[in-house]
Amino acid sequence: MSASSAMVQVLFVCMGNICRSPTGEGVFRHYVMKMGREGSIGIDSAGTINHHVGDPADARMREAAARRGYRLDSIARAVRSEDLRIFDLIIAMDHDNYDDLLRLSDGSAVNVRLLGAFLPGMEADAEAPAVPDPYYGGSDGFERVINMIEDACPAILDHCLRLLSDRGG
Repeated sequence: MSASSAMVQVLFVCMGNICRSPTGEGVFRHYVMKMGREGSIGIDSAGTINHHVGDPADARMREAAARRGYRLDSIARAVRSEDLRIFDLIIAMDHDNYDDLLRLSDGSAVNVRLLGAFLPGMEADAEAPAVPDPYYGGSDGFERVINMIEDACPAILDHCLRLLSDRGG
Protein backbone atom coordinates (compact mmCIF):
# COMPACT_ATOMS: atom_id res chain seq x y z
CA MET A 1 0.00 0.00 0.00
CA SER A 2 1.23 3.48 -0.78
CA ALA A 3 2.38 5.98 1.80
CA SER A 4 -0.66 8.19 1.20
CA SER A 5 -4.15 6.71 1.32
CA ALA A 6 -5.28 9.65 -0.81
CA MET A 7 -3.19 8.39 -3.73
CA VAL A 8 -2.88 5.15 -5.64
CA GLN A 9 0.63 4.40 -6.87
CA VAL A 10 0.97 2.55 -10.21
CA LEU A 11 4.20 1.04 -11.58
CA PHE A 12 4.56 -0.21 -15.17
CA VAL A 13 7.25 -2.87 -15.63
CA CYS A 14 8.95 -4.36 -18.69
CA MET A 15 12.39 -5.86 -19.15
CA GLY A 16 14.66 -2.87 -19.83
CA ASN A 17 12.36 0.07 -19.03
CA ILE A 18 13.03 1.74 -22.38
CA CYS A 19 10.09 0.69 -24.60
CA ARG A 20 6.91 -0.73 -23.12
CA SER A 21 6.93 0.40 -19.48
CA PRO A 22 7.87 4.06 -20.12
CA THR A 23 5.10 4.06 -22.73
CA GLY A 24 2.68 2.69 -20.16
CA GLU A 25 3.79 5.41 -17.77
CA GLY A 26 3.48 8.21 -20.34
CA VAL A 27 0.23 7.11 -21.97
CA PHE A 28 -1.48 6.37 -18.64
CA ARG A 29 -0.26 9.68 -17.18
CA HIS A 30 -1.75 11.50 -20.18
CA TYR A 31 -5.04 9.60 -19.76
CA VAL A 32 -5.20 10.26 -16.01
CA MET A 33 -4.61 13.98 -16.60
CA LYS A 34 -7.26 14.05 -19.33
CA MET A 35 -9.70 12.49 -16.85
CA GLY A 36 -8.76 15.05 -14.16
CA ARG A 37 -7.41 12.45 -11.70
CA GLU A 38 -3.71 13.40 -11.61
CA GLY A 39 -3.97 14.39 -7.94
CA SER A 40 -5.02 10.90 -6.90
CA ILE A 41 -2.80 8.62 -8.99
CA GLY A 42 1.00 8.46 -8.99
CA ILE A 43 2.65 6.76 -11.97
CA ASP A 44 6.17 5.40 -12.54
CA SER A 45 7.95 2.69 -14.54
CA ALA A 46 10.86 0.29 -14.06
CA GLY A 47 12.60 -2.68 -15.66
CA THR A 48 13.36 -6.18 -14.46
CA ILE A 49 16.96 -5.88 -15.68
CA ASN A 50 19.42 -3.07 -15.01
CA HIS A 51 21.09 -2.95 -18.44
CA HIS A 52 19.50 0.39 -19.47
CA VAL A 53 19.50 2.17 -16.09
CA GLY A 54 19.91 5.91 -16.63
CA ASP A 55 18.81 5.81 -20.30
CA PRO A 56 15.81 7.66 -21.72
CA ALA A 57 13.08 5.72 -23.50
CA ASP A 58 14.04 4.23 -26.88
CA ALA A 59 14.09 6.99 -29.53
CA ARG A 60 11.76 5.02 -31.82
CA MET A 61 9.25 4.61 -28.99
CA ARG A 62 9.48 8.32 -28.12
CA GLU A 63 8.85 9.23 -31.76
CA ALA A 64 5.84 6.91 -32.07
CA ALA A 65 4.41 8.27 -28.82
CA ALA A 66 5.03 11.89 -29.82
CA ARG A 67 3.05 11.37 -33.04
CA ARG A 68 0.06 10.67 -30.80
CA GLY A 69 0.74 13.54 -28.43
CA TYR A 70 2.43 11.58 -25.62
CA ARG A 71 5.67 12.51 -23.88
CA LEU A 72 7.95 9.79 -22.58
CA ASP A 73 10.22 11.65 -20.17
CA SER A 74 11.16 8.90 -17.74
CA ILE A 75 14.69 7.64 -17.21
CA ALA A 76 15.16 3.87 -16.98
CA ARG A 77 15.57 2.30 -13.58
CA ALA A 78 15.49 -1.25 -12.27
CA VAL A 79 12.60 -2.48 -10.17
CA ARG A 80 13.46 -2.80 -6.46
CA SER A 81 12.00 -5.11 -3.86
CA GLU A 82 10.59 -2.12 -1.97
CA ASP A 83 8.53 -1.23 -5.08
CA LEU A 84 6.36 -4.24 -4.25
CA ARG A 85 5.37 -2.51 -0.99
CA ILE A 86 5.24 1.07 -2.25
CA PHE A 87 3.08 0.55 -5.33
CA ASP A 88 -0.58 -0.36 -5.06
CA LEU A 89 -0.70 -1.72 -8.60
CA ILE A 90 2.26 -3.12 -10.53
CA ILE A 91 1.55 -3.77 -14.19
CA ALA A 92 3.81 -6.24 -15.98
CA MET A 93 3.96 -6.07 -19.75
CA ASP A 94 4.42 -9.79 -20.34
CA HIS A 95 4.43 -13.15 -18.57
CA ASP A 96 8.23 -13.19 -18.09
CA ASN A 97 8.13 -9.81 -16.32
CA TYR A 98 5.13 -10.99 -14.30
CA ASP A 99 7.03 -14.10 -13.21
CA ASP A 100 10.15 -12.02 -12.37
CA LEU A 101 8.03 -9.76 -10.15
CA LEU A 102 6.45 -12.73 -8.40
CA ARG A 103 9.92 -14.21 -7.75
CA LEU A 104 11.08 -10.87 -6.34
CA SER A 105 8.11 -10.93 -3.98
CA ASP A 106 8.49 -14.62 -3.09
CA GLY A 107 5.11 -15.17 -4.76
CA SER A 108 3.23 -12.91 -2.38
CA ALA A 109 2.55 -9.89 -4.61
CA VAL A 110 -1.21 -9.66 -4.96
CA ASN A 111 -0.79 -6.21 -6.49
CA VAL A 112 1.02 -7.50 -9.63
CA ARG A 113 -1.11 -7.77 -12.77
CA LEU A 114 -0.54 -8.14 -16.50
CA LEU A 115 -1.41 -5.16 -18.68
CA GLY A 116 -3.24 -7.55 -21.00
CA ALA A 117 -5.71 -8.35 -18.20
CA PHE A 118 -6.97 -4.76 -18.48
CA LEU A 119 -7.76 -5.02 -22.19
CA PRO A 120 -11.43 -5.09 -23.24
CA GLY A 121 -12.88 -8.57 -22.86
CA MET A 122 -10.12 -9.78 -20.51
CA GLU A 123 -10.76 -10.59 -16.88
CA ALA A 124 -7.81 -12.59 -15.60
CA ASP A 125 -4.04 -12.61 -15.83
CA ALA A 126 -4.00 -16.28 -16.87
CA GLU A 127 -5.63 -15.54 -20.23
CA ALA A 128 -4.16 -12.08 -20.75
CA PRO A 129 -2.09 -11.47 -23.89
CA ALA A 130 1.44 -10.16 -23.54
CA VAL A 131 2.41 -6.72 -24.76
CA PRO A 132 5.05 -7.70 -27.35
CA ASP A 133 8.53 -6.22 -27.05
CA PRO A 134 9.01 -3.97 -30.12
CA TYR A 135 12.76 -3.46 -29.61
CA TYR A 136 14.01 -5.73 -32.42
CA GLY A 137 11.10 -5.18 -34.81
CA GLY A 138 9.82 -2.48 -37.11
CA SER A 139 7.75 0.62 -36.47
CA ASP A 140 4.47 -1.30 -36.45
CA GLY A 141 5.54 -2.96 -33.20
CA PHE A 142 5.81 0.40 -31.44
CA GLU A 143 2.36 1.37 -32.71
CA ARG A 144 0.91 -1.93 -31.47
CA VAL A 145 2.33 -1.33 -27.98
CA ILE A 146 0.73 2.12 -27.84
CA ASN A 147 -2.59 0.73 -29.09
CA MET A 148 -2.65 -1.94 -26.40
CA ILE A 149 -1.79 0.53 -23.64
CA GLU A 150 -4.39 3.03 -24.83
CA ASP A 151 -7.01 0.26 -24.89
CA ALA A 152 -6.12 -0.75 -21.31
CA CYS A 153 -6.16 2.75 -19.79
CA PRO A 154 -9.90 2.95 -18.96
CA ALA A 155 -9.86 -0.36 -17.05
CA ILE A 156 -6.60 0.53 -15.27
CA LEU A 157 -8.11 3.83 -14.15
CA ASP A 158 -11.31 2.08 -13.01
CA HIS A 159 -9.17 -0.35 -10.98
CA CYS A 160 -7.27 2.56 -9.37
CA LEU A 161 -10.50 4.37 -8.53
CA ARG A 162 -11.87 1.20 -6.86
CA LEU A 163 -8.67 1.00 -4.78
CA LEU A 164 -9.19 4.62 -3.74
CA SER A 165 -12.83 4.00 -2.91
CA ASP A 166 -11.99 0.89 -0.89
CA ARG A 167 -9.74 2.94 1.38
CA GLY A 168 -12.23 5.82 1.62
CA GLY A 169 -10.42 8.14 -0.79
